[in-house]
Amino acid sequence: MKIFIIIFLSFFSFSALSISIPKDNKVTFDVIRKNKVIGSIITTFDQNEDILSIKTEVEIEVKVLFVSAYKFSQISNETWINGEFVKFDGYTDFEDEREYYVKGEDKEDNFFASGMDGELILDKDILPLNYWNKDILKEDEVFDTQKGIVRKITVKRLGNEIIEIDDKKIEVEKYTLDATNNPKDKGPFPQYTLWYEINGDLVKFKFKNWKDKKVVTTQRSNWD
Repeated sequence: MKIFIIIFLSFFSFSALSISIPKDNKVTFDVIRKNKVIGSIITTFDQNEDILSIKTEVEIEVKVLFVSAYKFSQISNETWINGEFVKFDGYTDFEDEREYYVKGEDKEDNFFASGMDGELILDKDILPLNYWNKDILKEDEVFDTQKGIVRKITVKRLGNEIIEIDDKKIEVEKYTLDATNNPKDKGPFPQYTLWYEINGDLVKFKFKNWKDKKVVTTQRSNWD
């Protein structure tokens, strides 16, 4: 059970380059496994002139026979200025003696980051691996903000589909995304399937857990 949560949360925090900010400055996703909602992801947006601050809170609990088998929480903060990713600060507690403190900030001509593999000096234009930001699909490598490492990615376009949320039919673009593994990963990086509305907003994504073969789906809880 811990494995599927680790895989899922390795790459879910939000960014704001290719989205429209919701009217109430908040968006919520349900995390679903075996047709049960096991958690939520809530992101709030704070726009102050050219500076956009984004806070993401993740809460997940897996129960077996009505008994809590695993709990997970994560908080992350991103800062964007004029559409450019400039700063990150995040903390994740897996309750298995692993904690990740990840930081990153633009300084001069580079992005200086720290995380699982220590200090890194990265390209200033690197994007965080956040599925919310559709622009990551154009990149060859991205910054994994949950572990503080760089991963190479490959993306494939699968065409368009219709997804229904709150009795509303939404036309979406469908993609798959694969990323390279790190020696410290607990298992192979799974292939993700992602659905974006035509204007770029993330609607849904899913992956199959390599260990128990169960599919975990994350989907907008409502559509305004």
